[in-house]
Amino acid sequence: MIEELLPVSIAVVECRSDDESTFLLPEERPLVGRAVDSRIREFTIARSCARQALGKLGFPPVPILRGPKGEPLWPAGIVGSITHCKGYRAAAVAMQTKISAIGIDAEIDDALPPEVLNSICVEEEIAWLSQEHDRLHWDRIIFSAKESVYKAWFPFTRRWLGFEEVTITIDAAESSFQVQPLVYLPSELAQTMRRFSGRFLVRDGLLTTSIVLP
Repeated sequence: MIEELLPVSIAVVECRSDDESTFLLPEERPLVGRAVDSRIREFTIARSCARQALGKLGFPPVPILRGPKGEPLWPAGIVGSITHCKGYRAAAVAMQTKISAIGIDAEIDDALPPEVLNSICVEEEIAWLSQEHDRLHWDRIIFSAKESVYKAWFPFTRRWLGFEEVTITIDAAESSFQVQPLVYLPSELAQTMRRFSGRFLVRDGLLTTSIVLP
């Protein structure tokens, strides 16, 4: 599903099953610590997807460690993103000479709990959700879109971005969304990050979103 949202210059590997052949490299094992088995399994398969995606670009298997905000640390010259939810894991990577940033997210296609909705949406989004729309879980799509935005945003800007600091405007007909950050941006970032767009796909009980900055 993620692959359908991304340009061909991005290498993608997806997995819908619990592949028992996957494993973590020794350097990656401390990243999951004493997590429960299901969390370790998701993390392991997602890291395996990431290494396979890097392999498509000609890179040997390497440990994919984690930065201070939880972001994957890619080999020099690579940008990428990883996502996992119940029953789905995916990774997308590209050469930095072709793509500036990637953000992907996958979620179970279900409504958000009301208390979560109020914590992740700004007033404009809540007003839009209160209107009549097709029967998709638009609240979950907005949540996922913001997850994808942050995954692209932080590695590119090295700046935090909260849920309340970005507005998502949905274009249902085009299965896309516009992103409007609500924070100050220095001039070197403003041209790229003042306003950009993403895509979404809902199918087979899952919804996925993506951001690509060329």
